[in-house]
Amino acid sequence: MKYKLSKSIAGLSLLLISFFPSFSQSNKFISIKGQELIDPKGKVFEIKGTNLGNWLNPEGYMFLFEDKASSFRLINEAFCEMVGEDFTNQFWRKFKENYVTREDIFYIRKTGMNTLRIPFHYKLFTDEDYMGLTGNQDGFELLDKVIKWCGEAGIYVILDMHDAPGGQTGDNIDDSYGYPWLFESPESQQKFIAIWQKIAKRYAGNPTVMAYDLLNEPIATYHEKDIPRLNAGLEPLYKKCVAAIRKVDKNHIIMLGGAQWNSTFTVFSDWKFDDKLMYTCHIYWCKVEQQSIQKFVDFREKTNLPMYMGETGENTDQWVEEFTQLLNKNKIGWTYWPYKKMVPKSGMMRIAKPEGWDEIIEYTKKDRSSFGKIREARPNQDLVRKAMTQLLENMKFKNCEVDAGYVKALGMKP
Repeated sequence: MKYKLSKSIAGLSLLLISFFPSFSQSNKFISIKGQELIDPKGKVFEIKGTNLGNWLNPEGYMFLFEDKASSFRLINEAFCEMVGEDFTNQFWRKFKENYVTREDIFYIRKTGMNTLRIPFHYKLFTDEDYMGLTGNQDGFELLDKVIKWCGEAGIYVILDMHDAPGGQTGDNIDDSYGYPWLFESPESQQKFIAIWQKIAKRYAGNPTVMAYDLLNEPIATYHEKDIPRLNAGLEPLYKKCVAAIRKVDKNHIIMLGGAQWNSTFTVFSDWKFDDKLMYTCHIYWCKVEQQSIQKFVDFREKTNLPMYMGETGENTDQWVEEFTQLLNKNKIGWTYWPYKKMVPKSGMMRIAKPEGWDEIIEYTKKDRSSFGKIREARPNQDLVRKAMTQLLENMKFKNCEVDAGYVKALGMKP
């Protein structure tokens, strides 16, 4: 059903603030006690939330694209080929403004969720070309705004570097060149560490930020012959990064993801090299049974540190409901992936597909290996501009459709 606001957004915000007290600088930070997180009042804190996937790290499938436009770099190339670089840059700047707004944040809190994981691309904190800007990137401007809204709503934030310098995964999800070059390049590692230190310095005193999730799904399974060597470099890199963060921020929890899609934790040996560490796992499309998550539970027991499901979901309402119950039973906090996308029935909010979008999808599938083939395949430019402009409108909170069944399956009661 279409979600309709019964009050003005301003009225809704005031109502929510009255129900959910905001954070202030006088609050203490979320802390760790054994296998549990503890809130500022000394009570056990259970992570229940969602991910702002696609906002600051666009992924092709959320635009209904396939392999030839699966990452930001490839999506951007396709758009530039169809409508030119200037229009594409304007699109991305508006995309960042419209995709996540204050209304989205307060709706998430209204469902009863208490945590928001925010994936971001490292380029947002450099002078590299990214999402419509060619310098003076706006990463801090964007994060500051959303963290402020989260603080007002009473939502904790986990910052997640989804795309690291060089690429930490070696697949479309890290916008890389098909290999985890981060682990081969001292220069990329230095940049990775420097960006995290810069982020930590900015938010060191901000209690709305719960944790820093250093690397999303490092070292994909595809690099079989290199996996032992790549895996061996993960913990040492984490240690260097944590040491740099602690020079400027001794307050925040740091989350470490396992190798191979955040699933392999045998790569860790020195589990407690910092006193504010916890671990984060991911899993999709598994059977809803204890065996599917037992290795995560076992690692938690062995380390006596919290374990958190940073990503899962993209499944039927029945699967989501049953898997959420399994996680809750095992006291594993969660943030489902993602909050909003065009794909129906696999997230909290659906963005309507614009008229003419199918022509854009078809273009991305075609052979564009030469300038001649690009000219041959290019669809009508006016149609593409109109569809892209309509998408910017469709993604606004007021124009999205709530999947009430999915929200209910998560155990939320708006």
